[in-house]
Amino acid sequence: MIKYIFLSFFVYFLIGLGLYLSQRKLTFNKSGKPGKPYEYGLQNVNEVFLNVSDNIKLLNWLAEPKPNKPLIIYFHGNSFDIGERAYRIKEYIDEGYGVLLHAYRGFSGNSGKPSEDIIYSDSKILIKWIMKKLSINEKNIILYGESLGTGVAVHLAQNKNYMGVVLEAPFTSISEIAQKMYPIYPVKYLIWDKFDNLSKINNILSPLLILHGKKDEVVPFEMGKKIFEQYNQKKKKVFIDEAMHNNLYEYGIAKEVINFIKNI
Repeated sequence: MIKYIFLSFFVYFLIGLGLYLSQRKLTFNKSGKPGKPYEYGLQNVNEVFLNVSDNIKLLNWLAEPKPNKPLIIYFHGNSFDIGERAYRIKEYIDEGYGVLLHAYRGFSGNSGKPSEDIIYSDSKILIKWIMKKLSINEKNIILYGESLGTGVAVHLAQNKNYMGVVLEAPFTSISEIAQKMYPIYPVKYLIWDKFDNLSKINNILSPLLILHGKKDEVVPFEMGKKIFEQYNQKKKKVFIDEAMHNNLYEYGIAKEVINFIKNI
């Protein structure tokens, strides 16, 4: 009997150790290199490589805004390359909005290894660079976060006066998602990259739009709802009954985003 108990604990420990050591592979499902913007039907979108350190240049796609139109800075999720977002950003570009689609380290052919702190640091460099390049300020910028990117958008929006913030399928924290996935482990205490949206959400000063599918199979809908309920300033929600994690655009959420921007 003692032997089986010991064996059970050993297996438990071994699996837990494997999860602990591989957690960044699970959080950051790094992707391959995308094609060129024109291959996805995007016009007037340029590849821009931004130096974030001595040996790291990060790929971005940039469509400059038409006169008197804002710039959307888009922070993507934890899978796929930026080319997979082409159909999304096209709707905003067609509206005359500028779009800066940023690829993290390790994604879309970029070198380097991503982490929460590194993504925050790189993204701050990105925003400083684009504001200088286009001679704009925070009031001309919409921060858009998709899934994992909601953690980036929330963090960067704190105590700033951006035109608006859009969160697509936001989570309360990566720690809470991990705890739900692996309830037999104390994973919320072992996570390196927490992306704690819930604790930061009321540090945002900008109008907020939250988009979430009620059948989201990756980020529970209740998390997006909790984020919305917690936020205590100007806000709007679009919760779609049949939508899942990756198909919100099939339900016309681009139009909801555009309407939100027009009415800020």
